[in-house]
Amino acid sequence: MKTTAAVIRELGGKWEVEEVELDPPGPGEVLVELVASGLCHSDEHLVTGDLPIAFPMIGGHEGAGRVLQVGQGVTEVETGDPIVMTFLPSCGRCSYCVRGYTSLCNDGAGSMLGPQLDGTYRFHGEGGEDIGQMCLLGTFARHTVVPVKSVVKIDEGIPLELAALVGCGVTTGVGSAIRTADLRVGDTAVVIGVGGIGANAVQGAKLAGCRYVMAVDPVEFKREKALELGATHVAADMDEAWATVSELTRGQLADAAILTTDVAEGSYLQPALQLVGKRGRVVVTALGHPDEDTAKLSLLELTLYEKQIRGALYGSSSAQHDVPRLLELHRLGQLKLEELVTRTYPLEEINTGYQDMREGRNIRGVIRY
Repeated sequence: MKTTAAVIRELGGKWEVEEVELDPPGPGEVLVELVASGLCHSDEHLVTGDLPIAFPMIGGHEGAGRVLQVGQGVTEVETGDPIVMTFLPSCGRCSYCVRGYTSLCNDGAGSMLGPQLDGTYRFHGEGGEDIGQMCLLGTFARHTVVPVKSVVKIDEGIPLELAALVGCGVTTGVGSAIRTADLRVGDTAVVIGVGGIGANAVQGAKLAGCRYVMAVDPVEFKREKALELGATHVAADMDEAWATVSELTRGQLADAAILTTDVAEGSYLQPALQLVGKRGRVVVTALGHPDEDTAKLSLLELTLYEKQIRGALYGSSSAQHDVPRLLELHRLGQLKLEELVTRTYPLEEINTGYQDMREGRNIRGVIRY
């Protein structure tokens, strides 16, 4: 079938909206008609090269829609089912999945490279050119074919344009606070960077019962949004945050600091470590530059105060469990989703959406099909 998609063809290029050919689903796959896709910063990493890929690539990894067709052997979903797509597949059988670490499933190892799990492609351009799919999904397309391992069935009645956000940003942010940072009732948390992930780390810290939630961002609009989403205090930079957190906690500092900036820089680690107290955790959720392998930090402080640095992929979450539960929290009024969406765009305005993100005007832009 033919469909429309936004394709990136070169490093530093623009998203090109074009007609492409889409194969039917193979064994273990489903054809999905998208309703919405979030404009996540991770797709910007395809443009900048911070996520090395093979071009061309259909972007998008945060989407929701309905199943149009199922491939051979698929029993988990049926035609017509509403679903959220998760950017990391989980097989349920590898050593990581059976230990509960489904975000580290072996099937996710090459998911950003372009081809599907069997090494072949579902999208094709002129002359049969193979086109990859971001995280096996490619939600910047009106229709897509994805592994059923990347699909979570959800209840009817949930607006799919909001459910799409739980495919990445909400689950990653909330999970970074609750699962990776292990925040608990009465803790103090600092979230560094209030974008699509950081805004939800703020919500996660609130859900965990933190008494103080400090949100750090240089953009005033984002600081105001953080307060709306549950932050108790805001700061424009980490020095300002340290002064406030130190005063609030009588010098004990934060239990966890979550790094959700646009890109993780090595220079951010030591200031983040200084924000946390004894046995404090620094959670690095933001993606770093692929060629950066140097960071300055106090090893003495790390040892003497038993501080920790933890990486967070998908907020250490399990999609099949966490996506439905987060949507239930939204239904109960305990998790905000509408408030995350700053603006919606047609697919043809995808470059405008990303420009708005770069200039700090969006918490989350959403493509509506």
